[in-house]
Amino acid sequence: VPGADPSARQLCFAWGPAEVLVCETLFGRAGGCRSRCPCRSPCPSRLWAAGRAGGAARALTGSLAGTGDGAPSSSRVFVVRRDQDIYIQTLRKLFNESHGIFMGLQRSEEELAGKSRKAQLVQVSKNYRSVIRACMEDMHQAAVSTRDPALQGQYSTQVSILSAMELIWNLCEILFVEAATAGPLLLRLLDWVRLHVCDVDSMVREVLSSESPSKHKLFWNVVDVFVLQGRMDEARHLLSKEASANPTSMNMYKILDDLMKKMPVPSLGNTQTLTELELKWQHWHEECQRYLQDGTFASNPHMESICKILLGDEDAILEKKELMTTWYHFLVTRLLYSHPTVKPMELRFYAQSSMDLFLGGESSPEPLDMILMSAFEFEMHQVIKECSIVLSNWWFVAHLTDLLDHCKLLQSHNLYFGSNMREFLLLEYASGLFSHHSLWQLGVDYFDHCPEYGRVYLELHIERVPLSTEQKALKVLRICEQRQMHEQVRSICKIMAMKALRNNRLGSALSWSIRAKDAAFATLISDRFLKDYCERGCFSDLDLIDNLGPSMLLSDRLTFLGKYREFHRLYGEQRFAEAARLLLTLMTAHIAPCSFWMTLLTDALPLLEQKEVIFSAEQTYELMRCLEDLTAGNPDKQKFQDDDVETTKVEMLRLALARNLARVIVKEGTVEGS
Repeated sequence: VPGADPSARQLCFAWGPAEVLVCETLFGRAGGCRSRCPCRSPCPSRLWAAGRAGGAARALTGSLAGTGDGAPSSSRVFVVRRDQDIYIQTLRKLFNESHGIFMGLQRSEEELAGKSRKAQLVQVSKNYRSVIRACMEDMHQAAVSTRDPALQGQYSTQVSILSAMELIWNLCEILFVEAATAGPLLLRLLDWVRLHVCDVDSMVREVLSSESPSKHKLFWNVVDVFVLQGRMDEARHLLSKEASANPTSMNMYKILDDLMKKMPVPSLGNTQTLTELELKWQHWHEECQRYLQDGTFASNPHMESICKILLGDEDAILEKKELMTTWYHFLVTRLLYSHPTVKPMELRFYAQSSMDLFLGGESSPEPLDMILMSAFEFEMHQVIKECSIVLSNWWFVAHLTDLLDHCKLLQSHNLYFGSNMREFLLLEYASGLFSHHSLWQLGVDYFDHCPEYGRVYLELHIERVPLSTEQKALKVLRICEQRQMHEQVRSICKIMAMKALRNNRLGSALSWSIRAKDAAFATLISDRFLKDYCERGCFSDLDLIDNLGPSMLLSDRLTFLGKYREFHRLYGEQRFAEAARLLLTLMTAHIAPCSFWMTLLTDALPLLEQKEVIFSAEQTYELMRCLEDLTAGNPDKQKFQDDDVETTKVEMLRLALARNLARVIVKEGTVEGS
C-alpha cells in the first residue's frame, strides 16, 4: 500500500465486496488496535496486501489514529481496490464491446455442428482479439498525445499488457479453439509471429524508404528478418536489388532465389498430403545442403548465412538472435526450416528446447514466457492459472475460459467447492464490474449466465448498488423485477420511499411504498398526507391520489385517503348525494382515524346546510351518533371542552344536525301523507 508504513504503525482493515478499507494507528506494536478502526479486533503485525497484481490504494486524510498520550494525530485511510483497471477510462471500450461478443456467444447455444461450429468459435475468438487490438491502439494514441509523464507511463504499461494479452489469446486460438493440425499449424504460427513480433518493422521501413536499399547498412538485417519470418517473396524482392547493384553476385543470387522460390510450404487447401510435403521438403533440403557443401555461397557470407538458415542450422539461426528478439520467434523459425510438418503434441518438446537454447542461461523466463510455454504444452488450466496471477484484472481469463468452455475443452474440470472454472472466473469478473458506478450493468448479464451461483451473487451485489438518483433506482428495480427478485424489489422501494419522505416528497414516497407493497409504510405516508391536508386545506400530488386504483387496498389508511379524495371530487362536481353517502360510509366503516372524525363531520356541514335535503333521517341519526361518540370517547375530554374552537364546531354541528333532522321529518312525513 503506497504511503503506509506497517513497521511504524499498526494497520487495521475491513473487507468489502470489491475493496479493502485500511487505516493507520499509532499504538504499541504488541497490543491490539485501540483506535476506532473498522475491524475492532487485534491488528496483525503486517497487512497481507495480497490482492492480485494491479491493485491500487487511494489515501484519504483522517484522524483515526492517536498518540500514546491519547492526543489525536494525523493519519490516513486507504481504499485498496483489487480491480483498478475497471476505473481506467480508455479500457471502457474493452469491457463494453467484449460484453456484446460474450452475449452473442451465449445466445448461439443452438450449437452448430462440426466445422460450422468450429468456424463460429474461431470468429468469436477473432472478435475478442480485434477488441483488444482496437483498445491497444486507442491506448497508444493516448500515450502519444498526453504531456503528463505519469499518464504516459501508465498508458505505455497498459499497451504492453494488452499486447501480451493479444499474444496469448492468439496462440490459444490457434492451439485450442481452431485446433490446427500438422501442416496448417505451422502457417498459423508464422502468422502469429509476424503479427506480434513487430520490433523490426521500423527497421524495414527505414531500409525500404532509402534511395538505395542494397547500400543501406541494415539491408542484410532486413533480408534476414524476412527469411526468419518465412516472408520469402519480400526477401527475394530485396535480394533482386542486391543482384542489380552487384552483377558479380548475379549467379549466387539466382541460385539462392531459386532455392527460396522452390521451398515447399504447407497449404491450407489440403492440396497435398503430409507425406508428399515431407518428400518434397527432403529433396529441397538435400539440394540446399549440396550448394552449401559445394561452396557456392562462400564468397558472400550473407548469402551463405541465409542458406544455413534454410537448412535449419540452429547455430546460424541463433546468430540472428537480436533480430528475432524472442524465443518463440526462434521456435517458429526453427520449425519452419527443420520440421515444417510438426504435430501439435510435438510442440512442447521443441518449445522447451527452443527457450533453453535462446535464453542460454543468461536470463530466467518471464511470466509471459511461462504462460506461452504452458500453452505449447497444452496445459490450458495452467495458462488460465498463470494469467489469473499475472494480469491485472479478471477480464482476460473470464472471457478466454468461457470461450474454451464452449469449445468443450473444460468440461471435466470442476473446482473443489462446487462451481466449475468458467463460472468461478465469470463471477469474479462480474463482481469487479459491480464496483464501478456504471459498468455494474454489464455485470448483471454475466451473473445471468452463471447457472449455479449467479443469482445468489446478483442478489448480494444488486443491493449494494448506490441508488443515487431515481432514474438509477428505476433501472435497478427493472433488473430485479425481470428476474423475480422480490426481496430486492421491496428493499429498493423501501429505500427510495424513505429518501423521498426525508425530502418531504410525499407523492414519490407513496408511489415507492405502494410498489414495495409495504402496508405499514403506506399507512405512515397516508397519515402525513392527511396531516398535510389539515394544515394546508388541500391535497398535494392529486394525480397520484386520484389514480390509486386497486393499490389503495394495500392498507386501511391508504383506502381512506383515496376515498376521502373521491369525496372531495364528488363534492366539487356537485354530486352531493353520492358525496354524502361516501362520507357517512367512511365514518361508519371505522377506516378513518379517530383524530380525523371532527374533520369529516365538519365536511358534512355544507351538505347539511344545502337548500335541498341531502341526508336522510337514518343518515342524520348516524352522524349524530358519530358526533356523540367523538365527544364522549375523547380521552382529553376536559381539554376538548375547554377549547373554544372545538366547542363552537360541536355546537354548530349539533344545530345543523337538528335542523336537518327537522327538515327530513317534515319532508318524509309529507311524502308519506301524500
